[in-house]
Amino acid sequence: MSSNYPDAKSPWSSITGPNLGYVMEMYDLYQESPELLDPEYVELFKQYGPPTEVPKEQQTSGATTVEPNNFEKVLAAVHLAEAIRAHGHLASDIYPLNDQPKDTSRMEPSTYGLSEQDLKEVPASFILNNVPNNVSNGLEAINYLKSLYTDKIAFEFSHVIQPQERSWLQEKIEAGIAKPSLDADKKKQVLDLLTRVEGFEKFVHRTFVGQKRFSIEGVDSLVVLMDELVRMSESAGTKDIMIGMAHRGRLNVLTHILNKPYEMMFAGFAHVGDEAFLPKDGSLQITKGWFGDVKYHMGAAYKSATGTSVKLAYNPSHLEVVSPIVAGQTRAAQELTDQTGIANMDPKKSYAILVHGDAAFPGQGIVTETLNFSRVKGYQTGGSIHIIANNLIGFTTEQFDSRSTHYSSDPAKGFEVPVIHVNADEPEAVVAVARLAFEYREKFGKDILIDLIGYRRYGHNEMDEPLVTNPTMYHGIHQHDTVRKLYGNKLAAENVLSEDDVQKLDADVQKEMQEAYDRVKENKSEDFPKLEIPEAVLNGYPEVPTGIDKDILTKMNEELLSWPSDFSAFGKLAKILKRREEPFKGKGKIDWAHAETLAFGTILQDGNPIRLTGQDAQRGTFAHRHLVLHDEKNGNELVPLHHISDAKASFVVYNSPLSEASVLGFEYGYNVENDKALVIWEAQYGDFANMAQMMFDQFISAGRSKWGQKSGLVMLLPHGYEGQGPEHSSARLERHLQMAAENNWTVANLSSAANYFHILRRQAKMLGEESIRPLIIVSPKSLLRHPLVGASVDDLSEGHFQTIIEQPNMGENVKKVKRILFASGKMAIDLAERVKDGTGYEWAHIVRVEQLYPFPAEKIKAIVDRYPNAKELAWVQEEPMNMGSWTFADPYLRELGDGKEVKYFGRIQRQSPAEGDGEAHKVEQTRIIDEALAKL
Repeated sequence: MSSNYPDAKSPWSSITGPNLGYVMEMYDLYQESPELLDPEYVELFKQYGPPTEVPKEQQTSGATTVEPNNFEKVLAAVHLAEAIRAHGHLASDIYPLNDQPKDTSRMEPSTYGLSEQDLKEVPASFILNNVPNNVSNGLEAINYLKSLYTDKIAFEFSHVIQPQERSWLQEKIEAGIAKPSLDADKKKQVLDLLTRVEGFEKFVHRTFVGQKRFSIEGVDSLVVLMDELVRMSESAGTKDIMIGMAHRGRLNVLTHILNKPYEMMFAGFAHVGDEAFLPKDGSLQITKGWFGDVKYHMGAAYKSATGTSVKLAYNPSHLEVVSPIVAGQTRAAQELTDQTGIANMDPKKSYAILVHGDAAFPGQGIVTETLNFSRVKGYQTGGSIHIIANNLIGFTTEQFDSRSTHYSSDPAKGFEVPVIHVNADEPEAVVAVARLAFEYREKFGKDILIDLIGYRRYGHNEMDEPLVTNPTMYHGIHQHDTVRKLYGNKLAAENVLSEDDVQKLDADVQKEMQEAYDRVKENKSEDFPKLEIPEAVLNGYPEVPTGIDKDILTKMNEELLSWPSDFSAFGKLAKILKRREEPFKGKGKIDWAHAETLAFGTILQDGNPIRLTGQDAQRGTFAHRHLVLHDEKNGNELVPLHHISDAKASFVVYNSPLSEASVLGFEYGYNVENDKALVIWEAQYGDFANMAQMMFDQFISAGRSKWGQKSGLVMLLPHGYEGQGPEHSSARLERHLQMAAENNWTVANLSSAANYFHILRRQAKMLGEESIRPLIIVSPKSLLRHPLVGASVDDLSEGHFQTIIEQPNMGENVKKVKRILFASGKMAIDLAERVKDGTGYEWAHIVRVEQLYPFPAEKIKAIVDRYPNAKELAWVQEEPMNMGSWTFADPYLRELGDGKEVKYFGRIQRQSPAEGDGEAHKVEQTRIIDEALAKL
């Protein structure tokens, strides 16, 4: 691969005169017959391209001529230097336990046919851009490079494509970043922090015997690393630092990075209330749900005196799933959404620190899904700082069973992320790489990864005995001093502190913690607080007006269809969209996508920003939405919603990467951070949501009760049996209903474009309120353009969201009705098509249940009571009996029916949600409708 860029470091930059002529001759031979050249020449020409004469003002300082017959040695020396830069990490001292082999084969002069004398004859300027004063020849230059690239910090950046980035990193390394030097005060500060980190773990281990804490010990310097990042962020004026991490080390990070008082931490272990110990200055914010979670899943937000906010995201034991959520929170914190058009983004305002496990990083696909966001327009955040808290083991699983790569960090290289490996027993090196990572992110706006290599002092949790499964490793660990002890000895040897000072520091920290725990014990009689479900959640959504004046809708519709004169929309699409004028002239209906666009416009006018994402969300999977228009002549984009009158907020719609779990997590995080934004994720098909099931299970459905974390996220899940086979028929509605409880979310299966308009507006009006909750809409496919789903302008201007809709022209003679049919979504429309105006079906009534959860029991009860002669209540659905909404609705109907027979019409129980043959589907669908409408 050629690196023929003018600013890339090249060996030709130091060559002039006859030497340059010689190299040019070799290049000519390379072009004609490369097989006649030494492979090293071929590799150099491939890597650096043709030699060219460099102007004198651009020549490297200190360039020295070389005799032509020595030039092969020069090139070999250059090749050796590049090998050290590229492969030095394989021979580096980055493993605290020193239990990994070192590969020096690529860094031996003999490998390149060189002796020490040969290297002494090579000018140092041929190898180094900026030659240090203590380096006088090529041998010293090579040894200098080895000292930089094979010590306690190791670097991998040759996979980075842009030469500017590689040159910057190389310059930083060769200027001595790998040989950090801290002043005495900073060293004392680092030792104090390490003493607190280790001391916290020791105190908890001794005081609360047998309780799980998922100790940080072995990668203690993770806190040193994060502390340095916070310090640099404060100096740079960063507004928000978002941290995502799993449970290991979380308690220590809460204590020493987010400044959660020792008393609050110990209260959690002692099972007493901690509210009395919350700082009175408001610097620390902690939310709690009424059902709660274990202490090592909890998060917090801390605002420092400088104004920088540090937030640790709440996270269950699903390890890496929090990463895209934190990325979404970061993007929200970076954006200004109170203006029209695209949200204005400032990546310097906020960034994410994502802490990974060494087994999880290569093992869980959501890691690479999140890495893929780094330069995607709708998801980029100007770079995250990734840290692998690498303890060289996953639960009890060794590396050779855990991955196929050399390093756990290797997946990052596919995304051009520079990787820095650092020995966790070297806190000064850890400080240095924190500084380098922060500077890189600030300069290039890209992800960077720190592989913090340590070990795990105890088992997976403190009740595990690791010698059972990993005896060799743990015999070594038990004989290995802690990083605090090693660093204390180092500072004592340097006379920064005395040995007595080091010991006293440890004793003082333990004394401070004991005093904190004594204060907790004084409060032990206090009952542990019982959190109750907030009234606003229990009461559900209040009735809110969602209608919009007809004149406003008319004007908006005209603006949406008025495009600039120089914009050439695709002709066929233009004709389709222009039909949206007809409902405002009393002709036709407003279809699903038209109602959606009008709802979006009115929400923007109310001042709520909108973010809509999903695979093909701009056009819509079913070619129905078209929120972004493309000029057919030049490809320029036009977003009509950016040009409506009186809008007060931003609107964006992004086609997402081909991912569900990470994208849905990102949108959830965005909405948690910006609770005034209407954030919508659309699955390409409803069943695609099952690829994001852990986001529904762990966060969206239960985040409020576990952590007090509010969300108004909207999820559109296309659903409907169209004879297209099992995979894209079902949104697995039953799963969302099974998780429905405590008013945790709204689940709707709509059959009306007007109802879609109003439910979106209702959701937007509740954003930021205590009663807000996520909204799952089982959205249509064939119904998108169905005339029975369409709305009139009056339906939008004068209507409101209806949890149930009674079938027009049916049930008018209350004494004749024997059976009341309940259905939702497409099945409700299929029934409506069959009964038409209701003639011949006087004995039946049909009720469309638009909102499945919270179940509209009172309204249904009122309908049932209206028909005294009704003998049966029947639920009709497309899905098999063990799927869909039947099992959810059944107990409600039995209770409301007050003794009436409750029947089911639908498919029998199945393992697959739908038939694979279109004709078989039609037969089955007809059977269901026939049976449901068979006269009693």
